[in-house]
This record gives sequence, structure tokens and C-alpha cells, in this order.
Amino acid sequence: MSSRPVADVLRRHPRAAAVGCGSSMLHQTCEALVPVAIGAVVDGAVRTGDTPAIVVSVLAVLALFTVLATAGAFAFWTIDKAQFAEAHFLRTAVARAVLRDPAVLRDRQVGEALSVATSDTRHAAEALGLLSFGVSGCFGMLVAAVVLLRIDVALGLGLLLCVPVLVLGLQALAPRLEARMHTRQRSAGLAAAVAADLLAGLRPLRGFGGVPEAVRRYRSASRTSRRAAVQAAGATSVVVGVSTLATGAVLVATAAVAGAFVQQGRLSVGEFVTVVGMASFLADPVRNVSQCVQQLAVSRASARRVAEVLETPAAPAAAVPAPPVRAVAGEVLGVVTTDTATADAVTAAFAFAGGADGSGGVLVEPAETHLLGDTLADALDTGPAPAGRGIALADALRAATAPEDLTTPLADGGANYSGGQRQRIGLARALAADRELLVLRDPTTALDAVTEDRVAAGLRAVRAGTGTTVLITTSPLLLARCDRVVLLDGDGRHRTGRHADLLADPGYAAAVAR
Repeated sequence: MSSRPVADVLRRHPRAAAVGCGSSMLHQTCEALVPVAIGAVVDGAVRTGDTPAIVVSVLAVLALFTVLATAGAFAFWTIDKAQFAEAHFLRTAVARAVLRDPAVLRDRQVGEALSVATSDTRHAAEALGLLSFGVSGCFGMLVAAVVLLRIDVALGLGLLLCVPVLVLGLQALAPRLEARMHTRQRSAGLAAAVAADLLAGLRPLRGFGGVPEAVRRYRSASRTSRRAAVQAAGATSVVVGVSTLATGAVLVATAAVAGAFVQQGRLSVGEFVTVVGMASFLADPVRNVSQCVQQLAVSRASARRVAEVLETPAAPAAAVPAPPVRAVAGEVLGVVTTDTATADAVTAAFAFAGGADGSGGVLVEPAETHLLGDTLADALDTGPAPAGRGIALADALRAATAPEDLTTPLADGGANYSGGQRQRIGLARALAADRELLVLRDPTTALDAVTEDRVAAGLRAVRAGTGTTVLITTSPLLLARCDRVVLLDGDGRHRTGRHADLLADPGYAAAVAR
């Protein structure tokens, strides 16, 4: 997106914007002509008492209302359809940016990113409707001014002078309102992020007594969000109040002047009806323009937040080296390192060796498990097994000692399972995928020793003879069941042997000690 994200939204839907504006302008024109038609009926058919003329006039007014309603409905349909499409486009663009480069979220919490992908994308897309309302409102005021100029030049000129001043005055409030709205959106996103983190970590927080501190932090973020919302509401109230007051003043002044002109004989009764009706009608386009100014501030603020995500520079792609160790086909290889960067490099190297799309038969299961779907069965669905391969899901669940009731409903992210259960479910899913090379990163960190030993035995049994398994871990229970273990130092040196033999190495013993 460019430095003008709202303009980008409009450029992506030129046809919808043009058709929506045209239909809205027709709708407003018909609304402006309603008092003209009623005034003409009063001066013509009603004053003369001509029944056929009255019938024809009523039918003409009905036809005018038919066009008015049809144009308005078509404008709403066109604009709403484009807004839904644009909101979906922005949501997918945000999701694509995050999935392509997780570094996009390096300065944002998950909850804030979710707020950008939902609330902000919707508000940004609403710029299409705001354009339609704003343009049609200005056009409606222009039609009203032309009609009034034809009736009386003084009245027309008065409105032509008052209305632009009114609109420009409202526009002058936009920067202040936009700043308040941007602060409100950002504060709401941060509060949502804190709430998401609190819910995701509720179980461990309860375990070490961190709930009170987490609640305190959420209350602080919520108070900040509330203050920003109150300030934004105050600015909005100023805009709405000024708009309402100005509209009322224009209506009263117009009616008073028109009444005086009727007494002087400058206006007929029908023209008086038209003038008063037109002054009343002006409240609608003026209100549309003022609301457009108000909501456009929200749309700009949200579009800017979306643009910040989409324009976050991608992290430079580092060359991925070949794995520092080779895994022999069919073996269970343990990789031990206490350096996180080294562990990341080894994981990336094995993943890169299998291709980015996984077509090389490689599956890398990270330490953090993500569960998606409505039920446990959905979370465990890995798609069709590779040709000539396949491990029964029941065997994978037993090997990982994971919950076996596949009909269990799945809460958001598997929040209804403990951390250990989620980890075992993730391990079962990886085993059921049955890839030729399976890379597991710290697969048992959330398990107790007894369960971990059972999982280690089950993992060894299920993977025996089916493929190569690489365990990047410091768990002695897992390493004891490896065919070979490689100890990697941060400086790139490595030693190889079996777990029992490497225990004589002080560095290895310190790495796996518990």
C-alpha cells in the first residue's frame, strides 16, 4: 500500500465507487426534488382544484419516490458488496504477510495483529461507502441550492454561502478526530493482545500464581483503552453536536426568511412549501457529509494500521547451510545443543533440505503446538498419507499417550487441554503424518518424567523401520533411545556417540543434566 491507504482502497474498486456514487447522487437528487414536486402540486393542482391534475401529480410523486428508493437500494447493494470484497482482500493480505514473514509481528502481540486483521480491515473498507455518502451529500446540497436560486436569488446565495462554510468547518475538525480514533484503535488492539495472552497462558499462570499480576496488567491496558475511547467519543460528540446545531440554524433561518418573503408577496404558497421542505431536506446531505468526515477519520486511522502491517520490511533472508550432521536412513538421531541459535539453524537446515513445500518427505514439528479445528479429529487431520506409507492414527495416539476421544470439542487453540496434552497431541499428529524424515524440536518439555519415558518408548516403536527421526532435545530419556547422538557446540564443533558413552563428556553431561 502507498502513503495514502484510503486512496488505494478506492483505486481497487473504481467501478463500484463510480456506480455507487452515481446511484447515491440520483437518490439524493430525487430526494431534493420531492419538495419541488409537492410545491408544484400545491401551486398547480391543489390551488385550482383540478381533480385530474391532482391524480396526475400524485402519480408523478409516486414515480419520483420509486426512482428514489430503487436508486438508494442499488447504491447500498453495490457499495456493501464492494466493502465486503475489500475487507476480505485486506484480511487475506494481512494473513499472507504474517504467514510469509513472521517478523511482521515482531513489534506486535498476537491480539493486536488479530485486531488489525478484523476490526481495522473492516473500517478501512468502509471508505467506499463514505465516498458515496460524501459525494451524494455534496451533490444533494448543490441541487438544493440551484432550486432555491431559481425560486429566489437571495435565499439561494445565502445557502451557497452558509453550506460551504459549514462543511469546511466540519472538515477542520477531522485531523483532531482522526488522531483520537487512531489512538483508540491502537489501545483497543493492545488490550485485545493482553487478553489473548492471558487466556492462552491461563493454565501455567495458575500453576505459579501469576494470575493476579496478569489481571493487573490487563486492567491497566483496559483502562488505557477506555480513556482513549472516551476521548474519541468526546471528539465525535463535538462533530455531531456542531453538525446538528448548524443544521438546525440553517433550517430555522431559511424558514424565517421564506415566511417573510411570502408576506411580502415575493414567494407563492407552493414556493414557500418548497423552500421549507428544501431547508428540511438539507439536514440529510449535511448530516451525511458530517458523518463522512467523522467516519473517514476512523477509516483513515484503520487503513494506516493495516498499511503498517503490509509495509513492514521483510527480514533479510539468510542463507541456510547444509545440516551440520547427516542422518542415516532409518535411524533415530539425537541432536544436543544448549545454544538456541544453533538449534534454530539445525532445524532450518533439515527443513530446507526437504524443500519449502514439504515435497521432500520432511516434516518439522516445532516445540510450540498449534491446534486448529472444531474437534480433536480436525486437529489431527494431516491429509492423505504419502504413497506406500501410513501409520494408524490410533497407534500414533497411543505412542504419544495423547487423548484418544476424537469427538472432543476443541476450544480456541486447544485451550481446553493442558500444555502437556497439547504437546502430546502435536506429537501424535506428527507421527500420524508418517514422513520419511521427521524432525522433532523439544517434543516432551511439558511432560513429567514417567509420561516422557512412555512417550520415548512409543516414539521409538512407531518410527522403527518407517523412516528417519531427528530429535533436537536435551532430554536424557529421549536421547537414551536414540541410535546415535550428536553434541553441537556454539562454535560449530561436534562430538558423536551413544547417549551412555557421551555422558562421560562434562559438556554433554551438563547439557542433559536434570
